[in-house]
Order: sequence, then C-alpha cells, then structure tokens
Amino acid sequence: MRAMIALLSGTIFGSGLALSGMADPMRVRRFLDLFGAWDPTLAFVMGGAILPMALAWSMQRRMAKPLACNTFNLPQTQKLDGRLALGAVLFGIGWGIAGLCPGPALADLALAPRSALIFVGAMLIGVAAHRLTTK
Repeated sequence: MRAMIALLSGTIFGSGLALSGMADPMRVRRFLDLFGAWDPTLAFVMGGAILPMALAWSMQRRMAKPLACNTFNLPQTQKLDGRLALGAVLFGIGWGIAGLCPGPALADLALAPRSALIFVGAMLIGVAAHRLTTK
C-alpha cells in the first residue's frame, strides 16, 4: 500500500512538473535571470503550491497518524546552523548552474535523459558523500 501511494504521489508530482514546464532547465534559468529575460512562471507555480500545502498541514495536525504508516515522520528540529546554510548555498549554486533540482531531474530522466543523467549522477555522488561524512 505504501509503495503504491509513493508511486502515485511521484507520478502526480512528475506530471505536474512536466505539464507546468518546470522540468525544463531553461525555464528555471530564465526565472533566476532577474535582470535579463526574466520568466516569472516558476513564481506562479511555487505560489500555486502554497494552498495545497497549507491544506495538507492543516489536515496533518488533525490526524492521529498517517493513512499508510503508524506515525508521522516530521523533522524534530528547526535549528538553522552552518551546515544547513552551506547545504542551501550548494543547492542554490547547483540549481542555478544546471537549472534542475532533484524532483525535476528525476522527471527529466524520462523527458531529457542525457542531460538529466549527468545531474542525477552528481546528485547521487553528493548523497553518498553526505552519508559517508555524517553520523
């Protein structure tokens, strides 16, 4: 059941990325080009995600447990530290250079596999490096 929910969620997310054009690295780069050929489309997509997420958080607060699990797995801390800031900076640099972040990169494995494979490979190396260097 959990695997089916994960597959359905991923399919809906990937379809939304593809339909909105957010899996297109050039669209992301144009969004980041504030003083050039700026494209505000990504801002509208992010803004459109606020309402469903607000509804999800509201529903989660009222639920005793998730539908397909025994407990909610939510972050236990909201601490802002150097590691989090460095991670955000590295994410932003990668996003700006590649025009991709993990979700669209995985969707692009089906849409534009050549360029996505490079990004996904680098992402997996980063994940492995993180796991090897943290406790």
